[in-house]
Amino acid sequence: MAVYAIGDIQGCYDELRSLLDELQFDPGEDSLWFVGDLVNRGPQSLDTLRFVSSLGDRAVTVLGNHDLHLLALASGNQRFKDSEDLNQVLDAPDRDELIHWLRHRPLMHIDDRLDFTMIHAGLPPQWDLTTARNCASEVEAVLRGLDYRDFFDQMYGNKPNRWDPELEGMDRLRFITNCFTRLRFVTRKGKLKLKLKGSPLGQKKKYIPWFAHPHRLTRNDRILFGHWSTLGYQIKQNTWALDTGCLWGGQLTALRIDQQPPTPIQYQCMGQQDPAMFA
Repeated sequence: MAVYAIGDIQGCYDELRSLLDELQFDPGEDSLWFVGDLVNRGPQSLDTLRFVSSLGDRAVTVLGNHDLHLLALASGNQRFKDSEDLNQVLDAPDRDELIHWLRHRPLMHIDDRLDFTMIHAGLPPQWDLTTARNCASEVEAVLRGLDYRDFFDQMYGNKPNRWDPELEGMDRLRFITNCFTRLRFVTRKGKLKLKLKGSPLGQKKKYIPWFAHPHRLTRNDRILFGHWSTLGYQIKQNTWALDTGCLWGGQLTALRIDQQPPTPIQYQCMGQQDPAMFA
């Protein structure tokens, strides 16, 4: 049985299926881990959701920011409706089943046997893995609860930007959500810098990748993440970056994680979007 962790798909369903053909993926034997952002901006978000959800226990998916954006739109928050790509999901006859399935995905997946943790974006330096797991569970409970629409009505925003265990209410939930689904850079004092999106090269010295913070409490934990296409595939500070920009004409990366060392397999993508349109 093979276990593959796969980078951001963002609706590039045909590329995903081509990669799985290259892997000779057997849904009866093999398992797939997805780092989030199944949907948005690519042409086949609906097909992607239907396929991944159909895999049942053979697929593990954590939520990304684009997945949460779809859930926010479905819950009635139209303030940031910046893409028509998600209408195929919102107008689908099986919309409710797909939204329900997506809303019940975790923010974090930990596998003690494989010694890997998977998230979409990042972790603040002040969290150890136990704190991260507990924080993820707080937001997951809200997403799966009766008041999830209230959460999505207040989800967007960049504040607060520094962890405080005394945070409460929506401030606490928003901070946790931003870490798991949007984080790239932090300051040396541990503040989130959510507006920065580019490569670490050329950034001011006070802004560093979350995984490179010298006092990060998860530096001994093996972490898989996506979200950051300008990094490309990389292994640094006990982390594996898997978003290799399929949407933009890069690759779709699968990392076989049940082998040592983990082995990357990549499929060259045609590119569905021009990144300049979203700069």
